[in-house]
Amino acid sequence: MEKSGVLHRYLSVGEVAKRSGLAVSAIHFYERKGLISSIRTDGNQRRFPRGVLRRVAIIKVAQRTGIPLAEIGNALSGLPNNRAPTTQDWEKLSSRWRDDLDSRIEQLTLLRDQLGKCIGCGCLSINDCPLRNPSDELATDGPGARLLELDDIQDHEPSHGTS
Repeated sequence: MEKSGVLHRYLSVGEVAKRSGLAVSAIHFYERKGLISSIRTDGNQRRFPRGVLRRVAIIKVAQRTGIPLAEIGNALSGLPNNRAPTTQDWEKLSSRWRDDLDSRIEQLTLLRDQLGKCIGCGCLSINDCPLRNPSDELATDGPGARLLELDDIQDHEPSHGTS
Protein backbone atom coordinates (compact mmCIF):
# COMPACT_ATOMS: atom_id res chain seq x y z
CA MET A 1 0.00 0.00 0.00
CA GLU A 2 2.73 2.49 0.86
CA LYS A 3 4.29 2.22 -2.59
CA SER A 4 1.00 2.72 -4.42
CA GLY A 5 0.85 6.48 -3.85
CA VAL A 6 -2.49 6.12 -2.06
CA LEU A 7 -1.01 6.83 1.35
CA HIS A 8 -1.39 10.62 1.02
CA ARG A 9 -5.17 10.20 1.32
CA TYR A 10 -4.64 8.53 4.67
CA LEU A 11 -3.58 9.88 8.04
CA SER A 12 -1.55 8.26 10.79
CA VAL A 13 -3.13 7.97 14.22
CA GLY A 14 -0.90 10.84 15.39
CA GLU A 15 -2.10 13.06 12.54
CA VAL A 16 -5.74 12.26 13.35
CA ALA A 17 -5.09 13.01 17.01
CA LYS A 18 -3.37 16.30 16.24
CA ARG A 19 -6.01 17.49 13.77
CA SER A 20 -8.96 16.40 15.93
CA GLY A 21 -7.56 17.57 19.26
CA LEU A 22 -7.97 14.11 20.80
CA ALA A 23 -5.39 11.93 22.45
CA VAL A 24 -4.07 8.96 20.49
CA SER A 25 -5.64 6.74 23.15
CA ALA A 26 -9.07 8.26 22.38
CA ILE A 27 -8.61 7.49 18.67
CA HIS A 28 -7.74 3.89 19.59
CA PHE A 29 -10.77 3.75 21.91
CA TYR A 30 -13.11 4.96 19.15
CA GLU A 31 -11.67 2.34 16.84
CA ARG A 32 -12.12 -0.45 19.41
CA LYS A 33 -15.73 0.65 19.86
CA GLY A 34 -16.28 0.45 16.09
CA LEU A 35 -16.96 4.18 15.70
CA ILE A 36 -14.08 4.62 13.26
CA SER A 37 -11.94 2.21 11.28
CA SER A 38 -8.45 2.11 9.84
CA ILE A 39 -6.40 0.07 7.45
CA ARG A 40 -2.92 -1.25 8.17
CA THR A 41 0.28 -0.52 6.28
CA ASP A 42 2.78 -3.20 5.35
CA GLY A 43 4.51 -2.25 8.61
CA ASN A 44 1.23 -2.83 10.55
CA GLN A 45 0.71 0.88 11.29
CA ARG A 46 -2.81 2.28 11.37
CA ARG A 47 -3.89 4.59 8.57
CA PHE A 48 -7.20 6.41 8.61
CA PRO A 49 -9.02 7.88 5.62
CA ARG A 50 -9.28 11.69 5.84
CA GLY A 51 -13.04 11.35 6.24
CA VAL A 52 -12.43 9.99 9.74
CA LEU A 53 -11.85 13.60 10.84
CA ARG A 54 -15.52 14.39 10.24
CA ARG A 55 -16.63 11.26 12.07
CA VAL A 56 -14.43 12.14 15.03
CA ALA A 57 -15.73 15.73 15.03
CA ILE A 58 -19.33 14.48 15.00
CA ILE A 59 -18.56 12.04 17.82
CA LYS A 60 -17.01 14.81 19.94
CA VAL A 61 -19.87 17.25 19.42
CA ALA A 62 -22.54 14.58 19.92
CA GLN A 63 -20.91 13.48 23.17
CA ARG A 64 -20.76 17.09 24.33
CA THR A 65 -24.52 17.42 23.78
CA GLY A 66 -25.11 14.34 25.91
CA ILE A 67 -25.81 11.76 23.24
CA PRO A 68 -24.61 8.40 24.60
CA LEU A 69 -21.69 6.75 22.82
CA ALA A 70 -23.81 3.67 22.05
CA GLU A 71 -26.38 5.86 20.26
CA ILE A 72 -23.61 7.66 18.37
CA GLY A 73 -22.21 4.30 17.29
CA ASN A 74 -25.64 3.12 16.21
CA ALA A 75 -26.13 6.23 14.09
CA LEU A 76 -22.65 6.04 12.57
CA SER A 77 -23.17 2.38 11.68
CA GLY A 78 -25.65 3.57 9.05
CA LEU A 79 -22.92 5.47 7.21
CA PRO A 80 -21.01 3.79 4.40
CA ASN A 81 -17.63 2.26 5.16
CA ASN A 82 -16.52 1.87 1.55
CA ARG A 83 -16.63 5.59 0.70
CA ALA A 84 -16.69 9.00 2.30
CA PRO A 85 -20.20 9.88 3.49
CA THR A 86 -22.06 12.34 1.28
CA THR A 87 -24.07 15.35 2.38
CA GLN A 88 -27.19 13.20 2.05
CA ASP A 89 -25.66 10.55 4.33
CA TRP A 90 -24.95 13.16 7.00
CA GLU A 91 -28.43 14.68 6.62
CA LYS A 92 -29.96 11.25 7.17
CA LEU A 93 -27.92 10.87 10.35
CA SER A 94 -28.83 14.34 11.61
CA SER A 95 -32.54 13.74 11.00
CA ARG A 96 -32.34 10.76 13.38
CA TRP A 97 -31.08 13.09 16.13
CA ARG A 98 -33.16 16.16 15.33
CA ASP A 99 -36.12 15.51 17.67
CA ASP A 100 -33.88 14.51 20.55
CA LEU A 101 -31.64 17.54 20.07
CA ASP A 102 -34.66 19.87 19.83
CA SER A 103 -35.96 18.44 23.10
CA ARG A 104 -32.57 18.89 24.77
CA ILE A 105 -32.39 22.49 23.54
CA GLU A 106 -35.87 23.16 24.92
CA GLN A 107 -34.94 21.65 28.30
CA LEU A 108 -31.64 23.54 28.50
CA THR A 109 -33.29 26.83 27.54
CA LEU A 110 -35.96 26.36 30.18
CA LEU A 111 -33.34 25.49 32.79
CA ARG A 112 -31.26 28.54 31.85
CA ASP A 113 -34.25 30.87 31.99
CA GLN A 114 -35.71 29.46 35.23
CA LEU A 115 -32.58 28.73 37.25
CA GLY A 116 -32.92 31.83 39.43
CA LYS A 117 -36.65 31.31 39.93
CA CYS A 118 -38.87 28.76 41.58
CA ILE A 119 -38.72 25.49 39.66
CA GLY A 120 -41.24 23.63 41.80
CA CYS A 121 -38.73 21.28 43.42
CA GLY A 122 -40.04 21.74 46.96
CA CYS A 123 -37.08 23.63 48.45
CA LEU A 124 -39.18 26.81 48.91
CA SER A 125 -35.96 28.81 49.28
CA ILE A 126 -36.31 31.22 46.34
CA ASN A 127 -38.25 34.46 46.84
CA ASP A 128 -40.94 33.62 44.30
CA CYS A 129 -41.55 30.08 45.64
CA PRO A 130 -44.47 31.22 47.85
CA LEU A 131 -46.13 32.68 44.75
CA ARG A 132 -45.43 29.89 42.26
CA ASN A 133 -45.51 26.94 44.66
CA PRO A 134 -47.32 27.90 47.88
CA SER A 135 -46.84 25.27 50.60
CA ASP A 136 -45.21 23.02 47.99
CA GLU A 137 -48.55 22.30 46.31
CA LEU A 138 -46.68 21.17 43.20
CA ALA A 139 -45.68 18.01 45.06
CA THR A 140 -49.15 16.68 44.23
CA ASP A 141 -48.14 16.69 40.55
CA GLY A 142 -45.21 14.37 41.20
CA PRO A 143 -41.58 14.41 42.26
CA GLY A 144 -38.80 16.64 41.02
CA ALA A 145 -38.69 20.13 39.57
CA ARG A 146 -42.30 20.26 38.39
CA LEU A 147 -41.91 23.59 36.59
CA LEU A 148 -39.03 22.17 34.54
CA GLU A 149 -40.67 18.85 33.67
CA LEU A 150 -41.50 18.57 29.98
CA ASP A 151 -45.06 17.48 30.80
CA ASP A 152 -45.66 20.90 32.35
CA ILE A 153 -43.86 22.99 29.72
CA GLN A 154 -46.89 23.64 27.49
CA ASP A 155 -48.33 26.32 29.72
CA HIS A 156 -45.51 26.67 32.28
CA GLU A 157 -48.15 26.38 34.96
CA PRO A 158 -48.62 23.53 37.40
CA SER A 159 -51.68 21.38 36.87
CA HIS A 160 -52.79 21.61 40.52
CA GLY A 161 -55.91 23.55 41.31
CA THR A 162 -57.15 23.66 37.71
CA SER A 163 -60.02 21.79 36.19
